[in-house]
Amino acid sequence: MSGTIGDTTAITFYWRPGCGFCRRLHADLVVAGLEFEMRNIWDDADAAAFVRAAARGNETVPTVAVGAITLVNPPIERILALIASHD
Repeated sequence: MSGTIGDTTAITFYWRPGCGFCRRLHADLVVAGLEFEMRNIWDDADAAAFVRAAARGNETVPTVAVGAITLVNPPIERILALIASHD
């Protein structure tokens, strides 16, 4: 899935298999009706590097990029607030 806020801001969801926090946030994003790209950090070295850069060298997931802003382990409310601020 790939998605935008308006016409320009992509949402990318970084995750890994077996992560309960990822499973929960993924469900919340789907329920919220958001479109997003999913990147598995265990299968995608570039995605893992991106997450490490955002999370002080750790592979902390879920990590969500909304345009140029990256959120590490955010609640859905924070993501929705960020999206609303782009409108």
